[in-house]
Order: sequence, then C-alpha cells, then structure tokens
Amino acid sequence: MTVDLAAAADFLAGNARVLDRRRFDLLFGDGGAEPVLAAVDGYRNPDGGYGWGLEPDLRSRTSQPGGALHAFEVFADVGEAASYRAMELGDWLASVGLPDGGLPFALPVPDPAACAPFWVGADPTVSSLQITAVVAGAAHHAATRIPALAEHPWLTTATDHCLRVVADLPAAPHPMELAFTVQFLDAASRTRPQAAEALERLRAWVPADGVLHVTGGADDEFMRPLDFAPFPDGPARSLFGPGVVDAEFERLVGGQQADGGWAVDFDSYSPAATLEWRGHRTVQALILLRANGVI
Repeated sequence: MTVDLAAAADFLAGNARVLDRRRFDLLFGDGGAEPVLAAVDGYRNPDGGYGWGLEPDLRSRTSQPGGALHAFEVFADVGEAASYRAMELGDWLASVGLPDGGLPFALPVPDPAACAPFWVGADPTVSSLQITAVVAGAAHHAATRIPALAEHPWLTTATDHCLRVVADLPAAPHPMELAFTVQFLDAASRTRPQAAEALERLRAWVPADGVLHVTGGADDEFMRPLDFAPFPDGPARSLFGPGVVDAEFERLVGGQQADGGWAVDFDSYSPAATLEWRGHRTVQALILLRANGVI
C-alpha cells in the first residue's frame, strides 16, 4: 500500500484551508505546534468555543459543539502545547451543556447563511447522543496527549451522560449516531472500563463488515469500519470479522485521487464547504493511516 505524500501536499496547497496545510506540515513536514494553534485560533471566539466554519457546513460565527469536535481533532495533533486551549474549550462546553449532562446537536444559529439545515434546525434544548458522543470521543482521544483534559469536569459529565443513554437505548440508533457512539466508547474505554462493557450492548447493531448506509444521506454515503474504530488497540476493533479492518486500510489508501487528495461521500451546503471538506478528509485519512502503522 503506497500513499503519495508529495501529491497530498500539492493538493492541500491548491485546495485546502491554512489550518489543514499547517496540520499536514506538523504531522508530515517540519512544521511546529504554534502555527497550527495560530490557525485554529482564527476560528475561536472570546467565550472559548469555536465557530466561523471550523465545521465546514456550519458557517455561523457562533461557538458550536460541531466546532468543538474539530478543535479537539487539532489538539490531538498538537499535544501538550494545546493544553490551555483544550481546557478552555472544556470550560465552554460545560457552560453550554444541558442539565442532563449532554450537549444539544447545535446551539441557536442567528446567522444561518450557507449552513446545513440540520444544524440550523436543531433543538438547542434537547441533548443529542450523536454530538455529545462524537465531541466527548474526540476529547478522550486528545486526552491521550493532553493528560489534564482527561480530568476536566465537563468530560466526566459528558461521559457519564453518554453511558447512561447507551444503557437505555431501546433500538439501534441512526447509523451516524451508532458509529460515533461506538467511537466514543472505544476512546473512553482507556480510562473508563464501563465503556468497554457498554460497547458489548451495541455489538448486535454493528454488521460484521462494518458498513452501514447512512439513512437519509447520499446514495453512496456509508459508515465504515474506521468510522466506528479509527484508532488501534481499543475494544471496538473486535466488532468486525477477520480481515475487515486491513481491507479498509487498503480501500483508504486506494481512495487517494489523481489530484493527491481524498474525496468525501456526502453532500455539502456551500462551495466553500465542498472544498474544505476535501482538505479535512485528506488530512484525517493520512492521520488514520499513520496512527495505524500503514504509512
């Protein structure tokens, strides 16, 4: 399996945000942490949250849980140098969390131009397992390099909330919600043994090949094994049959396009988001391949 890093760098130079170019340079070039933090700070608000299109289909200026997800992805790249920003983001998330400990799918969006309707139409008074799980899962992953984050009160509260919701799920959730919940449990299991136990409850809803069509999504939009279990050494990999994950790595490597970047399989809601998602997907694909020892 061969990845053309030079072609990926060229693709990012011509198509991606400065943030994704800086992330690539940190991970595969000679870049440092400070330029990456400076780039993500461009999306930060004074309240400690992140907006301004850090989530490409959520162009709102406002701080949002979706922005927090992508900020934690960056903090995982940077490690300890991002500790102060990670803790500030935890403080912001604690300030917008709902009484049951969960996060709303989105907070009110007063500037909806070019935002996806599912963000704009979200109920800010109801906790969403999908967004709480994916944000908390990203925080748990970042905490492997930022130890103080593992002890943040918001992460404890959000983790407890997700574990309670999973215990009471009456039926299989939406495929995206299922994948992000498994991803969260996989990450949380490093410090919370009960997360691995909760994962067993979801096993029957995850197909052995790890492929689920996204209900309501594009025709070719699927949740795939690396959406459930992106990183090695966690219990979620046991959900799949022999050879499934290795085949997925081959598929991911083969997904590099002729222009050097990776494509996305879902619809975007603005020309900017269409382009930005490819840059984000390219960096994330390379991160996964490196984390799993493929490159």
